[in-house]
Amino acid sequence: MIDLAIGAAREAGMFLLEHIDKVQHIQQKDGEGRNLVSEIDRGSEEMIIRRVRERFPDHSIMAEEGGTGGNNPEYRWIIDPLDGTTNYLHGIPIYCVTIGIEKNGSLIGGVVYDPNQDELFVAEQGRGATLNGTPIRVSDTDVLSDSVLVTGFPYDVATNPDRAIERFIRFLKKSRGVRRLGSAALDLCWVGMGRFDGFWEVNLHPWDIAGGIVIVTEAGGSVTDFRGTGAGVDGKQILASNGVLHHQMVATLNSEDD
Repeated sequence: MIDLAIGAAREAGMFLLEHIDKVQHIQQKDGEGRNLVSEIDRGSEEMIIRRVRERFPDHSIMAEEGGTGGNNPEYRWIIDPLDGTTNYLHGIPIYCVTIGIEKNGSLIGGVVYDPNQDELFVAEQGRGATLNGTPIRVSDTDVLSDSVLVTGFPYDVATNPDRAIERFIRFLKKSRGVRRLGSAALDLCWVGMGRFDGFWEVNLHPWDIAGGIVIVTEAGGSVTDFRGTGAGVDGKQILASNGVLHHQMVATLNSEDD
């Protein structure tokens, strides 16, 4: 399954690169112009699903643009064919293909491919995480003021869900810096390899985070909700860190606003 996911992610990533200046149809999924989709998202998804169906026709599939099916509840593929659509449509080279694999409701594998940098992140439960075949580990930063963090804002940020703006300001004050890439999957991978020390966000979907969760945990990091308790792919809060900083980030997320 991991080998298939790697092949599918690479193929879809090359498709994205080849079509970045060929988008013809852009639709708004939220009615407010923030959540966008194009025929390229759908084409990438079709390629991935076709590969999965050829090899595992009965496996369940959850994909961002509507791909579903399969009658085997034991395995589920969770697919985002283009994580970072807004970046992609604006020619910003920060986007990826991400695939997570579940067995009986537990994540057992993750693959994230960044075609612009040709970076392939792979993780299997109990076998560690790699970048282009080389093992990766989270950072050892142990003080929040020395950390570089990453976050994202939900499409409905104007309503300030879950006090997203106040929490951003807190981390902005307490860390060395906060970045926003526009791709939650790459945010998680970069925590896993130590480029970032921590990541938090609200209102994400399973396909945004499934692959990246496995990569962070297998690289030695921690992934929970904002209270520090277990977080699955269906949760509305995600906090990922190098583990050492986790309690400091939990405290910051739950402190009173200044």
